[in-house]
Amino acid sequence: MERANSNKRRRDATDLPAADEDKTSTFPATNNDTVDLSLLEAVEKSQTSIQVLDLKTLKRLVLAFERKLRDNIAARLKYPGAPEKFADSELELHDEIEKLKILAGGPELYPELVNLNTIPSILSLLNHDNTDIALDVVGLIQDLTDEDVLEDNDENAQVLVDCLIENNVLESLVQNLLRLNESDSDEMAGAYNTLATIENLIEVRPAVAEMVCERTKLLRWLLGKIKVREFDGNKQYASEILAILLQTSAGNQKRLGGMNGVDVVLQAVAMYKSRDPKSSDEEEMVENLFDCLCCLLMPVENKEKFLKAEGVELMIIIMNQKKLCYDSAIRALDFAMTNYSPACERFVDVMGLKTAFPAFMGKVPTNKNKKKRNKEELEERLISLVASLFGGISRGSRRERLLSKFVENEFEKIDRLMELYMRYSNRVKAETERLDNHELDDLEMDEEEIYNRKLESGLYSLQLIAVILGHLWTSDHSGIKGRIELLLKQQKLTRKDVRDILQEYHDNIGDLDGPEEKERVQTKIEKFISAL
Repeated sequence: MERANSNKRRRDATDLPAADEDKTSTFPATNNDTVDLSLLEAVEKSQTSIQVLDLKTLKRLVLAFERKLRDNIAARLKYPGAPEKFADSELELHDEIEKLKILAGGPELYPELVNLNTIPSILSLLNHDNTDIALDVVGLIQDLTDEDVLEDNDENAQVLVDCLIENNVLESLVQNLLRLNESDSDEMAGAYNTLATIENLIEVRPAVAEMVCERTKLLRWLLGKIKVREFDGNKQYASEILAILLQTSAGNQKRLGGMNGVDVVLQAVAMYKSRDPKSSDEEEMVENLFDCLCCLLMPVENKEKFLKAEGVELMIIIMNQKKLCYDSAIRALDFAMTNYSPACERFVDVMGLKTAFPAFMGKVPTNKNKKKRNKEELEERLISLVASLFGGISRGSRRERLLSKFVENEFEKIDRLMELYMRYSNRVKAETERLDNHELDDLEMDEEEIYNRKLESGLYSLQLIAVILGHLWTSDHSGIKGRIELLLKQQKLTRKDVRDILQEYHDNIGDLDGPEEKERVQTKIEKFISAL
């Protein structure tokens, strides 16, 4: 499974429609383009001295914050119905929270911050009646956990994040998120910053991805966000966070599937079946949505939901429209059909063969608005899709229709298959030679690492091509067998070359899908090896 956005892209709320932002001072120039020195002198005098960030400074900041927090609590209790009576204490509390942000410059002090027992006080403000104060705290936590701040400070970061989690930061962040009104620009920015904070926490503690879905209603909020038709920065970020939550957690995949998530994501991508995104940001969002869909299609129960929601039909419609989502639709079909016969059968029934095989032959649409197509990735997806079709359709008229595709037009699909076979075979040979090179001796790779390097160079696709050849050969169609024999001979190869690839595949099949599935696949490969 590809990791959608494996390199984390840093954001801030400036990607959103601007809220009231601090204005930076500008110095008007004279006619000679010189700076007004009187203004510069005034600005210099107004600057406070730079604080030395050490334990003493930390304690002073924490003490001031705790004092203003107590003052605010006392004022609110004394004048519950008179906001004007506690407004000043709220402003002072805001100032102290802002001052704490300086701690992001000294992550080595985080353990001391935790020891001072200040984290519970800070997090309590996420439930503050004044949403602005809660958003101040969101901004503070975001700054303290920022990836750039925590670089090379793993141990200190983990101390802080563990303390945050122990004090229910996930529950408090999401509870605050649920009350935000995104029609207000400040609260819209606050929602964005909340997602950024959660991403930061996942970066430090990957287990947070599952924790936050178990303990909060974040998944529900994210689903609601991607359902909105209008595009904005928060919808884009919601799609990315959703993909992150799904990528490494089967539990989250099943959890979202049980919340009608497959149908919601399909509705979201359906908006682009006949039109392209209007911007690069919107294009990225659509790619995130397809990442979510592919993750969701890993558990078999979600494949069934995909089928019932007519996901196969939607993906074929998207392919036929030849818009930007063409490649992504093929990728989703590949996930849906892997080890799931009902999807393969539906694909044949709704004329999917007519749509997919032109792409298999290399006839793919061009789209001037799409960034450069990864031709190699698309080829690998199509090889996998065809292998899934053969594995999922074992008999009957559907099998005959699939086999007939390799007979029509004078066996052109077999010619294409052998062209791909040779290309991937040559790549694997080249990688094997590199691995055998003495210059790599110092890498000390074991057999598993060597095998994985070969898989990355194209061995897996080569194995799938060999599997397809096995299916074709055991069809006992004389014309198909004759064509395979001829093409092997032209390349100075024999059936033994194909058998060797199948044998290596057989010997390395894992039991990720269970011992029964492993045995079933190995039995099928043994049949091909003995027949070739």
